[in-house]
Amino acid sequence: MSSQTSIPVTANIEKAASKAADQLQKAKAGIGHVILGQESVVELSMGAILSGGHALLVGVPGLAKTLLVETIGTVMGLDGKRIQFTPDLMPADIVGSEVLEETAKGKRSFRFIPGPVFCQLLMADEINRASPRTQSALLQAMQERFVTVAGARHDLPAPFHVLATQNPIEQEGTYPLPEAQLDRFLFQIDVGFPDLSTEREILVATTGAKDAVAKKVITAKQLIDMQKLVRQLPVGEKVVDAILTLVRNARPDQTALADIKDTVAWGPGPRAGQALMLTARAKALMDGRLSPSIDDVLDLAAPVLQHRMALTFAARADGKSISQTIAKLKESIA
Repeated sequence: MSSQTSIPVTANIEKAASKAADQLQKAKAGIGHVILGQESVVELSMGAILSGGHALLVGVPGLAKTLLVETIGTVMGLDGKRIQFTPDLMPADIVGSEVLEETAKGKRSFRFIPGPVFCQLLMADEINRASPRTQSALLQAMQERFVTVAGARHDLPAPFHVLATQNPIEQEGTYPLPEAQLDRFLFQIDVGFPDLSTEREILVATTGAKDAVAKKVITAKQLIDMQKLVRQLPVGEKVVDAILTLVRNARPDQTALADIKDTVAWGPGPRAGQALMLTARAKALMDGRLSPSIDDVLDLAAPVLQHRMALTFAARADGKSISQTIAKLKESIA
């Protein structure tokens, strides 16, 4: 399906988009040289960064989630750091702290020592292992792009992105992310097992004498320019209408769909629509198109909506799932 209206595009935007698409394809190929398979995961992760946002990678251990984040940082020219979230991790371990220093003349003063959050690409590994207090330390950084310590504001580098990982099967010693923090993530990206042929390729490629090495393809400055370009791409009225219909139908108090009204406890807020607008544009740019289509919106519906909705207890007891609910929402658009 394609419902894109005819929208004038300036020559400058067309030229910049063509150049950006070429660079993004090279970056994707560079990541694919190290991360075998997982094409959808790579595309969604790149899309989240290209849209200026953050992503939550959900999958069992051993699926190369950590390697993926490190590779993306290298290929896209971002200064990356990693935090291993644990139950005893404190907020100061993330944002930094002030220390009291004394000069040779006996003068004392506080000096701020930045934490690992001061980077361009932060990997928050097993984010649900830290306490809610520590998880909340990321909230201001993810949304406002600065942190406040002892009343003083400290701006984070630009660009700043968080790619967090979460293990869905090991629940002991974990703290579920609050809805407010989940909403900060543009995408929830489900990382699944590779198919047979890909897993065979992984076995051969990763147990030899040499490992594939990622190389920088895009600089941080070029990425910032691409992020600005994404926001300049035109969006047709039919695509905007599809986004609004999809998001509003997902809310039990606004939907006209009886199935959604009976099964959804709470639905996505306006930030979900904003995420769909931005990421649909980013997907179009990566595919070499100048504006997104309704198909882009439908393709991105699950990663944008699945962490912004919850089913009622009765719906879960009946064996219904969020993925089934989103499929019904997509049918209302298609």
